[in-house]
Amino acid sequence: MKDGKKAVAKRIYNDMLKEVKLAGHMNPNSVVETAIENAAPTIMVKSKRVGGSVYQVPVEVKPKKRLFYSIKWILEASRGKSGKPMFKRLAEELLAAYSGQGAAVKKKEEVHKMADANKAFAYMAKYIN
Repeated sequence: MKDGKKAVAKRIYNDMLKEVKLAGHMNPNSVVETAIENAAPTIMVKSKRVGGSVYQVPVEVKPKKRLFYSIKWILEASRGKSGKPMFKRLAEELLAAYSGQGAAVKKKEEVHKMADANKAFAYMAKYIN
């Protein structure tokens, strides 16, 4: 929802569900859930400043934040495309995330790679509040 426009957001969501159903999936709600699950990060990096140096410390992501980031990334990827109505762009991105592809899943993989690259600083996680 942007700028409190709930009716617009509901219409986009309902049209997107119809679009997913037209794509051949009998249960569009399960497609949405699976897509969100596939785009959700399990580990991220947080910046921690120690003695003038800034370290990227890998930390686990809490379930509410996982949901937040996956929805955020799916919406950002949909908004980044152009030339089609929002419900079609959103449906395409959700179907891509459902099959393990798309910009949101790519973003998740980048975040995981960053966390893996900085595993050496994992011992600093206890200093992050």
